[in-house]
Amino acid sequence: MLYLKEANFADIEKEYAFVREMPIDENGLTNKWHSVSREGFDDALQEMIDFSAGRNLPEGFVPETFLFLWHDDTIVGQFRIRHHLCESLRTGGGHIGYFIGSPFRGKGYAKQGLRLTLEIARGIIPEDEIYLRVNKDNPASLRVMLASGGYIAREDEGKYYVRIKK
Repeated sequence: MLYLKEANFADIEKEYAFVREMPIDENGLTNKWHSVSREGFDDALQEMIDFSAGRNLPEGFVPETFLFLWHDDTIVGQFRIRHHLCESLRTGGGHIGYFIGSPFRGKGYAKQGLRLTLEIARGIIPEDEIYLRVNKDNPASLRVMLASGGYIAREDEGKYYVRIKK
C-alpha cells in the first residue's frame, strides 16, 4: 500500500536512514541534513515538524510540510509542500518539491506520490494554481507533472515552470 505520512518522531529511524541517503541537492531539491549524525537528526526532524507548523522559520521562508512516501513499511520518497508563495517561490521553486530514492525510480512512485501530495496541497495552498519547477535535464519528472494535469507556464535556459490547476 502506498501512502504519505508527515515527518514524525515515531518513524525517526526510517526517516533518518532515508534522509541520510538523499543527496545534498538533486534536481533542485535540497537536503541540508544529508550528512547529519543520528544524534543530530533529532534536531533536524524537529525543524521539519516546526516548519510544517510555521514555527522557527528563517527570514523569508514560508511554512513547509515534509511528507514521506511509504510503500508498506519502506520509505520510497519525500514530498514537500510550501504552504503559500512568496516572490522567490513564485518565480522559482514553487509549492511542491519531491525526491524518489534511487532504488525506487521508474516504478511509478513519483506519479502516485505527486497525486497524493496534490490532494493534500489543494487543502493548504491558497493560490489558484500549484507551482512546480523542473530541470530540463529531468524529463521523467516533467512527464510526471504533465501527467498530473500540469502545463508548462514558462521556461528559461535550464528549467520548466509547471502549473497545475487546483
